[in-house]
Amino acid sequence: MASTACGLTLILLIASLASGVSAAASTVSTGIKIFDVRSYGARGDGKTDNAMAFTRAWKDACQWKGISRVFVPLGTFYLGGVTFSGPCQSRISFIIKGTLLAPKDPNVIKQDTWIIFKYVDYLTVSGGGTLDGQGTNAWRLNDCSRNPNCRPLPMNIGFQFVRFSRISRIKSINSKMGHFNFFAVAYIEVTRVGIRAPGDSPNTDGIKIGSSQHMKIHDVYIGTGDDCIAILSGTSNLDIYNVTCGPGHGISVGSLGRFKDEKSVHGITVRDSIFTGTSNGVRIKTWAPSASRNIVSRFVFQNLQMVNVGNPIIIDQQYCPNNQCSKKSSSQVQIVNVKFNNIWGTSTDKVAVKLQCSEMAPCKDVELAGINLVHRGLDGPATAMCENVSGWTRGKISPPSCL
Repeated sequence: MASTACGLTLILLIASLASGVSAAASTVSTGIKIFDVRSYGARGDGKTDNAMAFTRAWKDACQWKGISRVFVPLGTFYLGGVTFSGPCQSRISFIIKGTLLAPKDPNVIKQDTWIIFKYVDYLTVSGGGTLDGQGTNAWRLNDCSRNPNCRPLPMNIGFQFVRFSRISRIKSINSKMGHFNFFAVAYIEVTRVGIRAPGDSPNTDGIKIGSSQHMKIHDVYIGTGDDCIAILSGTSNLDIYNVTCGPGHGISVGSLGRFKDEKSVHGITVRDSIFTGTSNGVRIKTWAPSASRNIVSRFVFQNLQMVNVGNPIIIDQQYCPNNQCSKKSSSQVQIVNVKFNNIWGTSTDKVAVKLQCSEMAPCKDVELAGINLVHRGLDGPATAMCENVSGWTRGKISPPSCL
């Protein structure tokens, strides 16, 4: 018996030592230090403002010289406006498992975006959690449809001067204005993101991108009251695919040309996506008159399905909402080398293809290939409309081409 007990003790001791060595090796090999926001006083009760606790956790994680991870567990964490700034010492992750809850009153957020990450490289934001902008009560304060000088409400989350980073497995709901805003970023991947707001919620763009390069957006689900994705001045080399869009205003380039010193947009691909019940499909919109002269070039829109979409294919160079402009004005934005390939489905508008280009700067090198858009209204079959545009067609084109 004694020898058996000794043997068992020895086995347990060896197993314990082996387990300890394994755990130590795992810690050393990963080199990841976790900064749990609860250790900084955060409370997931949906009431306590956790901005200070989150900021302190971020600051320590950012200064850590190894790989770090800010961790937000399950729970509802009320959060006032907060900015997470770099640069950081190494790669850093912000893992959200629970729900981040914004103030209902937009005046409580003293910045243009509720949650901001800026001046960070090698950032990952992930975890499967939710950003709840609580915008329902704020939407009635939005008077931008009547007031061109309206005060913007806070967006849900923004990334400024961020590079080599990834945003995945995050949901954004009911933003007060836009959901995701990217400005001056580079080499960013956005994937497996869900964005939701009612179709009548004003200016709740899903993803806005400006002055940014080398981005991939794919496998995302967006339903909002404005553009699913808006591509703005100074953006280039953007690949968008596997997007489910609707409700909303579709995927838009622009509006462009409203402000002086705007930059050109080029190298944009939108492919392998579906639009359901949106007011537009793929759209390029420029202001008339324009305050700046830009070039929009090297665009590819291909393999796109339209399900009851208002304007499946549209170039609108007379864009000027709320009748703010003279109808006699022309856009100075030049659109060149745009391909619409393999686009099919149903249009709720009789004019399924609308290429309304500028008289001052006509569109050039526009291609229509493999277009099959159907309108089943009492006003007859689908038609196409072209103004100030030159280009060519390939393959079957329905409605009949106007090029």
